[in-house]
Amino acid sequence: MLAARAGRVLASASNRRFAAAARINLMSKRQKTSSGHATEAASNEAALTLHLRGQEHAEKLLSFINYAWTPFHAVEEAARRLVAAGFTPISEREPWSVQPGGRYFFTRNMSTVVAFAVGAKFQPGNGFYMVGAHTDSPCLKLKPVTASSKGGYNMINVETYGGGLWYTWYDRDLGLAGRVLLREDVGATASSNVGGSSLKHRLVKIDRPLMRIPMLAIHLQRDIHTAGFKPNLQTNFAPLIASAAKTQLMAETAPAAATAAAAAAAANTGHRHSPLLLSLLASELGCAPEAIVDFELHLVDVQPGVVGGAHGEFVFTGRLDNLAMSYVALQALVDSCPDVSSLAEETGVRSIALFDHEEVGSESAQGAGGPVMRDTITRVAAALAGGQEGAVERTLRNSFLVSADMAHALHPNYSDKHDPDHQPRMHGGLVIKHNHNQRYATNSVSAALFREVARRHGIPCQEFSVRNDMPCGSTIGPILSSNLGCRTVDCGIAQLSMHSVREQCGTDDVALAYDHLLHFFREFSLLDASLDVDSLPPPSISGTVADTPCCHTH
Repeated sequence: MLAARAGRVLASASNRRFAAAARINLMSKRQKTSSGHATEAASNEAALTLHLRGQEHAEKLLSFINYAWTPFHAVEEAARRLVAAGFTPISEREPWSVQPGGRYFFTRNMSTVVAFAVGAKFQPGNGFYMVGAHTDSPCLKLKPVTASSKGGYNMINVETYGGGLWYTWYDRDLGLAGRVLLREDVGATASSNVGGSSLKHRLVKIDRPLMRIPMLAIHLQRDIHTAGFKPNLQTNFAPLIASAAKTQLMAETAPAAATAAAAAAAANTGHRHSPLLLSLLASELGCAPEAIVDFELHLVDVQPGVVGGAHGEFVFTGRLDNLAMSYVALQALVDSCPDVSSLAEETGVRSIALFDHEEVGSESAQGAGGPVMRDTITRVAAALAGGQEGAVERTLRNSFLVSADMAHALHPNYSDKHDPDHQPRMHGGLVIKHNHNQRYATNSVSAALFREVARRHGIPCQEFSVRNDMPCGSTIGPILSSNLGCRTVDCGIAQLSMHSVREQCGTDDVALAYDHLLHFFREFSLLDASLDVDSLPPPSISGTVADTPCCHTH
């Protein structure tokens, strides 16, 4: 009986212990669950904050893109923002007076812009920390002789620029924008050709539906779904601007003076351009048609870019490649040095260069293959060096370039076009591009340093490498890297529909790219000082090779 009672007591104590342990386990599980929910809630809150910031940055990006129809307009808008931020405009044709703590910019051909801010603690030989992007996109440009007529229509002769998805340009409402050269007379008439006649350039933007390239009806190409759509870009791709009958009617009913002025303008240009086109340009510019000497004009889709998607998570617009990276680079630079005091601890030069002609190889006076960036670094380094030996070369060696150009997001309908382990997604941060065949200039050192900037602030980034059975595109990265001899990383926002008349990216990525480049400008000079692969001492090999007896008698 005593044994039985003792057994019941022990059992009861054991049950209490098991119950207590169960309660502790339950409490622990509840705490873990609560902790997990808290972590998840915090993560969701951060994601929602990013979503809202992404939409805000996307709207600011669209205000830039919707104005920047051409590289000329992109540079004009960039210059306006730089002046508003306190940057001093300088001219490549004049001497430079560059000082530590100063902020400056210049334009070349009005289609390339370079801006830089000199650190207050800059020393001769210190580096430039640059972001390079480009202002041009595939488009249609007017040929030197634009006047053309076919089948009762007034047409415009155009040339394809870059590698566009040209079928996307059919059935779009097209406007006209670019640069016009005008004759400005001072005490002389244009016809007299004497006196103080001079030339000036003006930007123009006709943002209403003016032209269209109509698609051929399916009834007249029944095999399009089997044979494919293969238009001849010379004979099947000219835009219509008017019907010949209406043009004649309007000319006959217009005031005689206006008709005579348009005819004189056409004659002044050697009848390369129709009176109709010259009249449209003159009306937009508020000048006489005969004042027009020449122009560089682009056709542009007039539909403005918008934030889209069920949750407002996408940007739908043309020219994302590469005005998105141009905008982010510009805004990050401006916000990294809003005043002189923000450069007080900077030892390098923060810089952006937005180049023209990337889409056609960059080999031009204002392209990345030209001397723009080397000229800039040479002049600034020499001006601040006080005659020190090798100052320019040391600055080049200490410099770092972020080549910022849009990247290919994984396409949900063509996922086999990506390497299975290199599939950048929207909302995943900047894509770091790798190619060992030097189509991109990234290497392990430049990638590690650029990733480290992001890691310190919890900013995600992604990796891209092309499939081995597909060709790889390229950027300004290898061009500038080989020209300047500086370390370079290639990166960009992931997008779909690249080189279409209308492209797509994620709103979050605009904010993430801005954050990444902002911290790059603010912190890279200090981070860069922590790693110099060319100054490492040689490894010690003492004691690693055993002495083998030579068997000789000494």
